[in-house]
Amino acid sequence: MATIQKIIPNLWFNNNAEEAVDYYVSIFENSKIGRMARYTDEGFEYHGKTAGTPMTIELEIEGQTFVALNGGDEFKFTEAVSFIVYCDTQKEIDYYWNRLTPGGDPQAQMCGWLKYKYGVSWQIVSTVLPHLVTDADSTKSERVMKALMSMKKLDIEILERAYHSEQKQTVVS
Repeated sequence: MATIQKIIPNLWFNNNAEEAVDYYVSIFENSKIGRMARYTDEGFEYHGKTAGTPMTIELEIEGQTFVALNGGDEFKFTEAVSFIVYCDTQKEIDYYWNRLTPGGDPQAQMCGWLKYKYGVSWQIVSTVLPHLVTDADSTKSERVMKALMSMKKLDIEILERAYHSEQKQTVVS
């Protein structure tokens, strides 16, 4: 993390940023923890944190820098912002899905979308999906969308069958 990225997502956690960052590093092979700033006694009347508590932690995942902030419970994550993880294989989709869903919100799982235990929304998506849903032949992309809308975790084989076939697709996720 020698250079500063022009735009860096800042993730506001409810006093569990360090735990969340450790969790990310355990999931994403190409990740690392960077600099950490700690709260001091200065500004205690505003932040209310014990001196030495982590304030911000830099994290890099797949070359993308993030900052995790131990901000408190004033703000919550919503599905209005999510992170997409593009996967080349079903094995990779299964890996990220299975690592990010435990402790999350099962009601927020749809179309490859999930909300994990720290409240951030993720989309675990196949790299072929953009091609399948933007095909010039709208009947193909409509079949893919129909299959996609009935899934929680994406199944590449079912999506590709929907794309290549006019037969009805039965989807179970």
